[in-house]
Amino acid sequence: MDDFFNVLQVEELTRILQQMPSLGTQELGLENCRGRFLARDLHAPGDLPATNRCSMDGYAVRAGDTFGAGESNPAYLEKVKDLGICDIPDFSIDQGGCAGVVTGGILPQGADAVVMQEYTEELGAGTVEVRRPVAPWENVMFRGEDVAGGDVAVSAGQRAGFRQTAMMAALGVDKWAFFKTPRVGIISTGDELVDISSPLQAGYIRDVNSYALAHLVRGCGGEATVYGITRDREEDLNKVLVRALEKNDVLLVSGGSSVGQRDFTLKAMQGIQGLEVLAHGLAISPGKPTIFARRDDKYIWGLPGQVGSAQVVMLVLVMPFLNHLQGAVDAFSEDAKGLVRARLSRNLASSYGRKDYVRVRLQEEEQGLTATPVLGKSGLLKTVFQADGLIWIPSNCEGLARGEEVRVMTLP
Repeated sequence: MDDFFNVLQVEELTRILQQMPSLGTQELGLENCRGRFLARDLHAPGDLPATNRCSMDGYAVRAGDTFGAGESNPAYLEKVKDLGICDIPDFSIDQGGCAGVVTGGILPQGADAVVMQEYTEELGAGTVEVRRPVAPWENVMFRGEDVAGGDVAVSAGQRAGFRQTAMMAALGVDKWAFFKTPRVGIISTGDELVDISSPLQAGYIRDVNSYALAHLVRGCGGEATVYGITRDREEDLNKVLVRALEKNDVLLVSGGSSVGQRDFTLKAMQGIQGLEVLAHGLAISPGKPTIFARRDDKYIWGLPGQVGSAQVVMLVLVMPFLNHLQGAVDAFSEDAKGLVRARLSRNLASSYGRKDYVRVRLQEEEQGLTATPVLGKSGLLKTVFQADGLIWIPSNCEGLARGEEVRVMTLP
Protein backbone atom coordinates (compact mmCIF):
# COMPACT_ATOMS: atom_id res chain seq x y z
CA MET A 1 0.00 0.00 0.00
CA ASP A 2 1.31 3.47 -0.87
CA ASP A 3 1.90 5.90 1.97
CA PHE A 4 0.93 9.58 1.96
CA PHE A 5 3.29 11.54 -0.29
CA ASN A 6 4.14 14.57 1.81
CA VAL A 7 2.35 15.00 5.12
CA LEU A 8 2.33 18.74 5.81
CA GLN A 9 1.56 20.70 8.92
CA VAL A 10 -1.57 22.84 8.63
CA GLU A 11 0.58 25.97 8.86
CA GLU A 12 2.72 24.80 5.94
CA LEU A 13 -0.28 24.29 3.70
CA THR A 14 -1.72 27.62 4.81
CA ARG A 15 1.45 29.38 3.63
CA ILE A 16 1.10 27.66 0.25
CA LEU A 17 -2.55 28.69 -0.03
CA GLN A 18 -1.72 32.31 0.78
CA GLN A 19 0.64 32.42 -2.22
CA MET A 20 -2.16 31.64 -4.67
CA PRO A 21 -3.33 34.74 -6.59
CA SER A 22 -6.79 36.25 -6.23
CA LEU A 23 -9.34 35.87 -9.00
CA GLY A 24 -9.97 38.57 -11.59
CA THR A 25 -12.11 41.65 -11.03
CA GLN A 26 -15.36 43.04 -12.42
CA GLU A 27 -17.32 46.25 -12.03
CA LEU A 28 -20.58 45.93 -10.12
CA GLY A 29 -23.34 48.28 -9.09
CA LEU A 30 -24.21 48.64 -5.41
CA GLU A 31 -27.38 46.63 -5.89
CA ASN A 32 -25.33 43.59 -6.95
CA CYS A 33 -22.22 43.78 -4.77
CA ARG A 34 -23.47 42.14 -1.57
CA GLY A 35 -20.82 39.83 -0.15
CA ARG A 36 -18.18 40.78 -2.73
CA PHE A 37 -14.68 41.92 -1.75
CA LEU A 38 -13.47 45.32 -2.98
CA ALA A 39 -10.64 45.05 -5.49
CA ARG A 40 -9.14 48.46 -4.73
CA ASP A 41 -9.29 51.16 -2.07
CA LEU A 42 -12.16 53.61 -2.32
CA HIS A 43 -10.96 57.16 -1.64
CA ALA A 44 -13.61 59.64 -0.61
CA PRO A 45 -14.21 62.11 -3.45
CA GLY A 46 -15.09 64.80 -0.88
CA ASP A 47 -15.72 65.41 2.80
CA LEU A 48 -18.55 63.51 4.45
CA PRO A 49 -20.49 65.31 5.81
CA ALA A 50 -19.76 68.04 3.30
CA THR A 51 -20.30 70.75 5.93
CA ASN A 52 -21.05 71.04 9.66
CA ARG A 53 -24.54 69.63 10.23
CA CYS A 54 -27.01 69.38 13.08
CA SER A 55 -27.48 65.98 14.68
CA MET A 56 -30.65 66.93 16.57
CA ASP A 57 -33.85 68.89 16.06
CA GLY A 58 -33.69 72.11 18.06
CA TYR A 59 -31.91 75.44 17.91
CA ALA A 60 -28.47 76.36 16.62
CA VAL A 61 -26.81 78.56 19.23
CA ARG A 62 -23.54 79.97 20.45
CA ALA A 63 -22.71 77.59 23.32
CA GLY A 64 -21.51 80.45 25.53
CA ASP A 65 -25.01 81.96 25.49
CA THR A 66 -26.39 78.89 27.29
CA PHE A 67 -23.84 78.58 30.10
CA GLY A 68 -25.60 78.41 33.47
CA ALA A 69 -29.04 77.87 31.96
CA GLY A 70 -31.41 75.64 33.93
CA GLU A 71 -35.04 75.04 34.83
CA SER A 72 -35.02 77.81 37.44
CA ASN A 73 -32.69 80.12 35.53
CA PRO A 74 -33.34 79.75 31.77
CA ALA A 75 -31.49 81.63 29.07
CA TYR A 76 -33.48 83.71 26.58
CA LEU A 77 -32.39 83.91 22.94
CA GLU A 78 -33.82 85.66 19.90
CA LYS A 79 -34.59 83.44 16.93
CA VAL A 80 -33.27 84.73 13.62
CA LYS A 81 -34.92 82.18 11.35
CA ASP A 82 -36.19 78.61 11.01
CA LEU A 83 -34.09 76.51 8.64
CA GLY A 84 -35.36 73.56 6.61
CA ILE A 85 -33.33 70.42 5.89
CA CYS A 86 -32.18 71.69 2.49
CA ASP A 87 -31.77 75.38 3.36
CA ILE A 88 -28.35 76.96 3.00
CA PRO A 89 -27.98 79.62 5.73
CA ASP A 90 -27.24 83.10 4.36
CA PHE A 91 -26.83 84.68 7.78
CA SER A 92 -24.68 84.37 10.90
CA ILE A 93 -25.69 83.72 14.51
CA ASP A 94 -24.57 86.61 16.67
CA GLN A 95 -24.39 86.72 20.46
CA GLY A 96 -27.84 86.17 21.96
CA GLY A 97 -29.28 84.77 18.73
CA CYS A 98 -30.38 81.32 17.58
CA ALA A 99 -31.96 79.57 14.61
CA GLY A 100 -34.46 76.72 14.44
CA VAL A 101 -32.82 73.66 12.86
CA VAL A 102 -33.65 70.03 12.03
CA THR A 103 -31.54 66.90 12.11
CA GLY A 104 -29.17 66.87 9.14
CA GLY A 105 -29.58 70.58 8.45
CA ILE A 106 -26.59 72.85 7.82
CA LEU A 107 -25.27 74.67 10.88
CA PRO A 108 -25.27 78.46 10.36
CA GLN A 109 -22.08 80.48 10.63
CA GLY A 110 -21.43 81.71 14.18
CA ALA A 111 -23.27 78.80 15.82
CA ASP A 112 -21.21 76.14 17.54
CA ALA A 113 -23.84 73.89 19.18
CA VAL A 114 -27.45 72.71 19.00
CA VAL A 115 -29.86 72.73 21.91
CA MET A 116 -32.30 69.82 21.74
CA GLN A 117 -35.87 70.94 21.15
CA GLU A 118 -37.20 69.28 24.34
CA TYR A 119 -35.12 71.65 26.48
CA THR A 120 -36.57 74.74 24.84
CA GLU A 121 -39.84 76.62 24.49
CA GLU A 122 -40.90 79.39 22.14
CA LEU A 123 -42.46 82.26 24.12
CA GLY A 124 -43.64 84.28 21.14
CA ALA A 125 -42.30 87.33 19.31
CA GLY A 126 -39.19 85.29 18.38
CA THR A 127 -38.01 84.65 21.94
CA VAL A 128 -36.80 81.14 22.76
CA GLU A 129 -36.40 79.93 26.34
CA VAL A 130 -33.45 77.52 26.87
CA ARG A 131 -33.53 75.41 30.04
CA ARG A 132 -30.29 73.45 29.64
CA PRO A 133 -26.72 74.45 28.71
CA VAL A 134 -24.78 72.89 25.83
CA ALA A 135 -21.04 72.50 25.41
CA PRO A 136 -19.26 73.79 22.31
CA TRP A 137 -19.97 71.52 19.32
CA GLU A 138 -22.55 69.47 21.19
CA ASN A 139 -25.08 67.84 18.82
CA VAL A 140 -23.04 68.85 15.77
CA MET A 141 -21.69 66.56 13.03
CA PHE A 142 -18.40 68.00 11.80
CA ARG A 143 -17.44 68.44 8.18
CA GLY A 144 -15.44 65.34 7.21
CA GLU A 145 -16.22 63.59 10.51
CA ASP A 146 -17.26 60.38 8.70
CA VAL A 147 -14.38 60.61 6.25
CA ALA A 148 -12.26 63.44 4.90
CA GLY A 149 -11.94 63.97 1.17
CA GLY A 150 -9.07 61.92 -0.24
CA ASP A 151 -8.92 59.48 2.69
CA VAL A 152 -9.63 55.77 2.26
CA ALA A 153 -13.31 55.30 3.02
CA VAL A 154 -13.52 51.56 2.27
CA SER A 155 -10.37 49.45 1.96
CA ALA A 156 -9.58 46.87 -0.67
CA GLY A 157 -10.22 43.39 0.67
CA GLN A 158 -13.24 44.40 2.74
CA ARG A 159 -16.40 42.44 2.09
CA ALA A 160 -19.32 44.59 0.98
CA GLY A 161 -21.93 44.42 3.70
CA PHE A 162 -24.57 46.95 4.64
CA ARG A 163 -22.01 49.26 6.27
CA GLN A 164 -19.68 49.38 3.28
CA THR A 165 -22.61 49.79 0.89
CA ALA A 166 -24.01 52.63 2.99
CA MET A 167 -20.66 54.44 2.95
CA MET A 168 -20.31 54.03 -0.81
CA ALA A 169 -23.85 55.28 -1.37
CA ALA A 170 -23.25 58.30 0.86
CA LEU A 171 -20.19 59.16 -1.25
CA GLY A 172 -22.16 58.87 -4.48
CA VAL A 173 -20.30 55.78 -5.71
CA ASP A 174 -22.78 53.67 -7.66
CA LYS A 175 -20.26 51.22 -9.22
CA TRP A 176 -16.93 49.80 -8.12
CA ALA A 177 -14.38 47.10 -8.91
CA PHE A 178 -14.91 43.86 -6.99
CA PHE A 179 -13.17 40.50 -7.12
CA LYS A 180 -15.01 37.74 -8.91
CA THR A 181 -16.56 34.94 -6.92
CA PRO A 182 -15.05 31.46 -7.31
CA ARG A 183 -16.91 28.89 -9.36
CA VAL A 184 -16.72 25.69 -7.38
CA GLY A 185 -17.50 22.22 -8.72
CA ILE A 186 -18.43 19.52 -6.20
CA ILE A 187 -17.94 15.82 -6.90
CA SER A 188 -18.74 12.92 -4.58
CA THR A 189 -17.02 9.57 -5.16
CA GLY A 190 -17.87 6.10 -3.93
CA ASP A 191 -19.60 2.90 -5.06
CA GLU A 192 -21.55 2.94 -1.81
CA LEU A 193 -23.20 6.35 -2.44
CA VAL A 194 -26.76 6.88 -3.60
CA ASP A 195 -28.73 10.06 -4.27
CA ILE A 196 -30.73 11.30 -1.31
CA SER A 197 -33.99 10.63 -3.14
CA SER A 198 -33.15 6.95 -3.78
CA PRO A 199 -34.38 4.11 -1.54
CA LEU A 200 -31.62 3.12 0.87
CA GLN A 201 -30.51 -0.49 0.73
CA ALA A 202 -28.12 -2.34 3.04
CA GLY A 203 -24.49 -1.45 2.33
CA TYR A 204 -25.27 1.96 0.82
CA ILE A 205 -25.28 5.48 2.24
CA ARG A 206 -26.80 8.73 1.00
CA ASP A 207 -24.62 11.40 -0.60
CA VAL A 208 -24.37 13.96 2.20
CA ASN A 209 -21.22 15.78 1.14
CA SER A 210 -22.59 17.18 -2.13
CA TYR A 211 -25.24 19.12 -0.22
CA ALA A 212 -23.23 20.09 2.85
CA LEU A 213 -20.21 21.28 0.84
CA ALA A 214 -22.37 23.22 -1.61
CA HIS A 215 -24.06 24.97 1.30
CA LEU A 216 -20.70 25.97 2.80
CA VAL A 217 -19.40 27.16 -0.58
CA ARG A 218 -22.44 29.38 -1.14
CA GLY A 219 -22.22 30.63 2.43
CA CYS A 220 -18.82 32.19 1.73
CA GLY A 221 -19.84 33.67 -1.60
CA GLY A 222 -18.88 30.92 -4.04
CA GLU A 223 -20.97 29.66 -6.95
CA ALA A 224 -21.47 25.92 -6.37
CA THR A 225 -22.18 23.37 -9.11
CA VAL A 226 -22.87 19.81 -8.00
CA TYR A 227 -21.69 17.10 -10.41
CA GLY A 228 -23.26 14.23 -8.52
CA ILE A 229 -21.78 10.83 -7.73
CA THR A 230 -18.83 9.26 -9.52
CA ARG A 231 -18.08 5.58 -8.98
CA ASP A 232 -14.73 4.24 -7.75
CA ARG A 233 -13.10 4.02 -11.16
CA GLU A 234 -10.04 6.06 -12.02
CA GLU A 235 -11.04 6.62 -15.65
CA ASP A 236 -14.54 7.81 -14.74
CA LEU A 237 -13.29 10.24 -12.12
CA ASN A 238 -10.58 11.56 -14.43
CA LYS A 239 -13.16 12.38 -17.11
CA VAL A 240 -15.38 14.22 -14.63
CA LEU A 241 -12.41 16.15 -13.24
CA VAL A 242 -11.25 17.27 -16.69
CA ARG A 243 -14.75 18.36 -17.69
CA ALA A 244 -15.46 20.16 -14.42
CA LEU A 245 -12.07 21.85 -14.31
CA GLU A 246 -12.80 23.62 -17.58
CA LYS A 247 -15.86 25.33 -16.09
CA ASN A 248 -14.74 26.00 -12.51
CA ASP A 249 -12.01 27.72 -10.57
CA VAL A 250 -11.98 25.15 -7.76
CA LEU A 251 -13.04 21.52 -7.55
CA LEU A 252 -13.95 19.73 -4.32
CA VAL A 253 -13.75 15.94 -4.56
CA SER A 254 -14.99 14.09 -1.48
CA GLY A 255 -13.91 10.51 -0.95
CA GLY A 256 -11.10 8.46 -2.41
CA SER A 257 -8.33 10.75 -1.17
CA SER A 258 -6.66 8.20 1.11
CA VAL A 259 -4.30 5.38 0.09
CA GLY A 260 -6.58 2.34 0.08
CA GLN A 261 -7.28 0.01 -2.83
CA ARG A 262 -10.48 1.92 -3.72
CA ASP A 263 -8.98 5.41 -3.36
CA PHE A 264 -8.50 6.74 -6.89
CA THR A 265 -8.70 10.52 -6.42
CA LEU A 266 -4.95 11.09 -6.46
CA LYS A 267 -4.40 8.83 -9.48
CA ALA A 268 -7.25 10.51 -11.36
CA MET A 269 -5.71 13.92 -10.60
CA GLN A 270 -2.28 12.81 -11.76
CA GLY A 271 -3.81 11.93 -15.11
CA ILE A 272 -4.62 15.61 -15.74
CA GLN A 273 -1.93 17.26 -17.85
CA GLY A 274 -0.14 20.10 -16.09
CA LEU A 275 -1.63 19.40 -12.66
CA GLU A 276 0.77 19.73 -9.73
CA VAL A 277 -0.02 18.02 -6.42
CA LEU A 278 1.14 20.42 -3.69
CA ALA A 279 -0.04 18.38 -0.72
CA HIS A 280 -1.19 14.82 -0.08
CA GLY A 281 -1.72 14.26 3.59
CA LEU A 282 -2.00 16.75 6.44
CA ALA A 283 -0.94 16.49 10.07
CA ILE A 284 -4.51 17.18 11.11
CA SER A 285 -7.26 15.20 12.78
CA PRO A 286 -9.78 14.67 11.36
CA GLY A 287 -8.77 15.15 7.73
CA LYS A 288 -5.35 13.54 7.27
CA PRO A 289 -5.97 12.29 3.67
CA THR A 290 -6.50 15.81 2.27
CA ILE A 291 -5.12 16.62 -1.18
CA PHE A 292 -4.44 20.03 -2.68
CA ALA A 293 -3.42 20.39 -6.33
CA ARG A 294 -3.04 23.20 -8.83
CA ARG A 295 -3.09 23.62 -12.58
CA ASP A 296 -2.31 27.21 -13.56
CA ASP A 297 -4.99 29.30 -11.86
CA LYS A 298 -7.32 26.39 -11.07
CA TYR A 299 -7.34 24.17 -8.00
CA ILE A 300 -8.53 20.77 -6.84
CA TRP A 301 -9.14 19.72 -3.25
CA GLY A 302 -9.36 16.05 -2.42
CA LEU A 303 -11.39 15.82 0.76
CA PRO A 304 -12.04 12.85 3.04
CA GLY A 305 -15.28 11.02 2.36
CA GLN A 306 -16.26 10.90 6.03
CA VAL A 307 -18.74 13.72 6.52
CA GLY A 308 -17.26 15.03 9.77
CA SER A 309 -13.73 15.06 8.38
CA ALA A 310 -14.78 16.76 5.14
CA GLN A 311 -16.65 19.48 7.00
CA VAL A 312 -13.74 20.20 9.35
CA VAL A 313 -11.31 20.58 6.44
CA MET A 314 -13.82 22.85 4.70
CA LEU A 315 -14.19 25.08 7.75
CA VAL A 316 -10.50 25.23 8.62
CA LEU A 317 -8.88 25.47 5.18
CA VAL A 318 -11.15 25.44 2.12
CA MET A 319 -13.53 28.25 3.09
CA PRO A 320 -10.68 30.61 4.06
CA PHE A 321 -9.04 29.69 0.75
CA LEU A 322 -12.20 30.57 -1.18
CA ASN A 323 -12.30 33.92 0.63
CA HIS A 324 -8.62 34.42 -0.21
CA LEU A 325 -9.38 33.87 -3.91
CA GLN A 326 -12.09 36.54 -3.62
CA GLY A 327 -9.57 39.08 -2.35
CA ALA A 328 -10.24 38.90 1.39
CA VAL A 329 -7.53 40.49 3.52
CA ASP A 330 -6.04 38.01 6.02
CA ALA A 331 -8.55 35.31 5.10
CA PHE A 332 -6.67 32.79 7.24
CA SER A 333 -6.22 35.04 10.27
CA GLU A 334 -7.85 34.31 13.61
CA ASP A 335 -9.86 37.53 13.31
CA ALA A 336 -11.50 36.17 10.16
CA LYS A 337 -12.62 32.98 11.90
CA GLY A 338 -15.12 34.49 14.33
CA LEU A 339 -13.31 33.33 17.46
CA VAL A 340 -14.80 33.46 20.94
CA ARG A 341 -13.12 32.53 24.21
CA ALA A 342 -14.39 29.84 26.56
CA ARG A 343 -13.27 27.52 29.34
CA LEU A 344 -12.81 23.83 28.57
CA SER A 345 -15.19 21.57 30.52
CA ARG A 346 -12.92 18.49 30.64
CA ASN A 347 -9.41 17.25 29.92
CA LEU A 348 -8.60 16.50 26.27
CA ALA A 349 -5.73 14.28 25.13
CA SER A 350 -4.04 14.59 21.73
CA SER A 351 -1.31 12.91 19.71
CA TYR A 352 1.91 14.90 19.47
CA GLY A 353 2.78 16.01 15.93
CA ARG A 354 -0.71 16.62 14.56
CA LYS A 355 -3.20 19.44 14.97
CA ASP A 356 -6.44 18.13 16.44
CA TYR A 357 -9.73 19.90 15.80
CA VAL A 358 -12.41 19.06 18.33
CA ARG A 359 -16.07 19.97 17.96
CA VAL A 360 -17.53 21.66 21.03
CA ARG A 361 -20.88 22.81 22.33
CA LEU A 362 -20.95 26.25 23.93
CA GLN A 363 -22.89 26.88 27.12
CA GLU A 364 -23.26 30.12 29.04
CA GLU A 365 -22.70 29.41 32.71
CA GLU A 366 -22.30 31.51 35.83
CA GLN A 367 -18.52 31.63 35.48
CA GLY A 368 -18.73 32.44 31.76
CA LEU A 369 -18.76 30.57 28.46
CA THR A 370 -17.93 26.85 28.66
CA ALA A 371 -16.81 24.63 25.77
CA THR A 372 -17.91 20.99 26.08
CA PRO A 373 -16.35 18.54 23.60
CA VAL A 374 -18.73 16.63 21.31
CA LEU A 375 -16.78 13.44 20.84
CA GLY A 376 -17.40 10.71 18.29
CA LYS A 377 -16.16 9.06 15.14
CA SER A 378 -15.51 11.23 12.09
CA GLY A 379 -18.15 9.38 10.09
CA LEU A 380 -20.90 10.51 12.44
CA LEU A 381 -22.90 13.61 11.63
CA LYS A 382 -23.71 14.39 15.24
CA THR A 383 -20.18 15.50 16.05
CA VAL A 384 -20.76 18.58 13.90
CA PHE A 385 -24.57 18.71 14.11
CA GLN A 386 -24.53 19.06 17.91
CA ALA A 387 -21.55 21.44 17.96
CA ASP A 388 -21.41 25.22 18.04
CA GLY A 389 -17.75 25.51 17.11
CA LEU A 390 -14.27 24.00 16.81
CA ILE A 391 -11.30 24.23 19.12
CA TRP A 392 -7.83 23.03 18.23
CA ILE A 393 -4.99 21.35 20.06
CA PRO A 394 -1.63 22.47 18.60
CA SER A 395 0.63 19.86 17.04
CA ASN A 396 3.32 20.46 19.68
CA CYS A 397 0.92 19.75 22.55
CA GLU A 398 -0.30 16.46 24.03
CA GLY A 399 -3.60 17.83 25.27
CA LEU A 400 -5.54 20.53 27.05
CA ALA A 401 -6.59 20.67 30.68
CA ARG A 402 -10.03 21.21 32.15
CA GLY A 403 -10.64 24.88 32.88
CA GLU A 404 -8.06 26.02 30.33
CA GLU A 405 -9.09 29.00 28.19
CA VAL A 406 -9.61 27.96 24.56
CA ARG A 407 -10.45 29.88 21.41
CA VAL A 408 -13.54 28.60 19.64
CA MET A 409 -14.09 28.99 15.91
CA THR A 410 -17.86 29.32 15.71
CA LEU A 411 -19.67 27.34 13.02
CA PRO A 412 -21.54 29.19 10.24
